[in-house]
Amino acid sequence: MKDEVEILRRALDLEYTILCEDVRLEAGNKLTIVGVFYGIYVPQLPVTIIKFAVLNHWQGEGQYLTEVRILSPDRTQAIVASRPSSFQIQFNGYADNVNIFANVTFPVAGEYIVQTLVNSHLYSERVLPVGFVRHEEASDEATVSQRIH
Repeated sequence: MKDEVEILRRALDLEYTILCEDVRLEAGNKLTIVGVFYGIYVPQLPVTIIKFAVLNHWQGEGQYLTEVRILSPDRTQAIVASRPSSFQIQFNGYADNVNIFANVTFPVAGEYIVQTLVNSHLYSERVLPVGFVRHEEASDEATVSQRIH
């Protein structure tokens, strides 16, 4: 199994993963990325994110099957998981793979794990911190928001 992952890594490179609210394909094959998440900080938990997208940008060549899942901080359960989807990359090409999840609930604070699998093998993991914003920070943000709008 370890050999298969090494072979995958030689043929396929995950250039970046972006966690966001939405990804839209625009004219000219451009992507619009909305609401990038570096972490989720809220006044209370659980919190439900209405729309949660994972964008993976691949470079390499070949045909692959990919899946994305988000694990709880203790790694005991997947809070969401995509269906497997295929993508193909021509020689010296690239591919963008977008998974959009609806109504993702983060029940507790902690470091959630965003996993990307390729051909049923774990390819990448990324940490998504979820926690509480202090009351003072929430008040400051509301004041700034009121001034901007």
